[in-house]
Amino acid sequence: MLTVGAGLPRGLVKLAVEKGADAAELARRAGIAFADLDDQDNRISMQSYIALMRAAKEMTGDPALALHYGETVDLSEISIAGLIMNASATMGEAFQQMNRFGALAIEVEGAGKRFVMRANERGLWMEDARENPNDFPELTEITFGRQVCAPRRFLSAPHVLEVHVTHTAPSYRAEYDRIFRCPVVFDASWNALRLHPEITGMKVALQSHYVFGVLSEKAEQLLKELESAKTMRGRVESQLMLILHKGDASMDAVAASLGVSRQTLFRRLKAEDVTFEKILDDLRHRLALNYLAGRKASVNETAYLVGFSDPAAFSRAFKRWTGKSPSEMRRG
Repeated sequence: MLTVGAGLPRGLVKLAVEKGADAAELARRAGIAFADLDDQDNRISMQSYIALMRAAKEMTGDPALALHYGETVDLSEISIAGLIMNASATMGEAFQQMNRFGALAIEVEGAGKRFVMRANERGLWMEDARENPNDFPELTEITFGRQVCAPRRFLSAPHVLEVHVTHTAPSYRAEYDRIFRCPVVFDASWNALRLHPEITGMKVALQSHYVFGVLSEKAEQLLKELESAKTMRGRVESQLMLILHKGDASMDAVAASLGVSRQTLFRRLKAEDVTFEKILDDLRHRLALNYLAGRKASVNETAYLVGFSDPAAFSRAFKRWTGKSPSEMRRG
């Protein structure tokens, strides 16, 4: 399931409310709770985001709302990916970071890099290579609106010279001309921007390099969490974290919580070259080390927290993991 960082729908709700939409009705029609948007690193489904956009357009009476969202709301206001781009030294580096961390803002269909730089006889292009773009053309409008408008705040020369989109010209075609200020081609064979030939060397650095490093470290952590959540192993670990202390960390219990059969869970884990028993053992090992090394819990409390009803059984497992007893580890 594709997901979107909570900052994007939160920013869209804010804009729609400013334009007259009712916040509670927006949330109801999108099937989201405002509490889900409080943490900017939280995730909501792509389907909810699409429903929110469609409801917002209808309730504001603004068919060009997606364009206006891209035009007026900088990505740095709603996602760590935008902050990292603003802290990049050059536009070329910002493009690289956009590809690296873009999924933290929004996941899209298609493998590999979403944005691809291409050169042909007409110049340098940046293509949005996501699959099935016309299923949600508003995302093209948001993306290209931001990529055109945001850099205008710090670049002296026009950086986008032409816009190609695969969808048909809408009734608000005039807004494309006003916002992009360059030729726009509809019903094109690709979604792409023709760029200034020297764009990759144009300076950005709206934040210091130190900030870039701090943000990148945080973003890498978030990206790992997002990627892990997509694997069956990651999903199993997430469920185990919720039930370990209850003493029922069985494969049947986890399969039921994931809505799959035991056999299906076994097959999917086998495809990732791992077993349920291995995941459970590794998770218990990691958690036990964390609890004991930080002296956050006693040996008996740790045994309970990682799912052992018998402290002796926990001690034997810990000795197998580390070569030491839990008490020795805690003292050390």
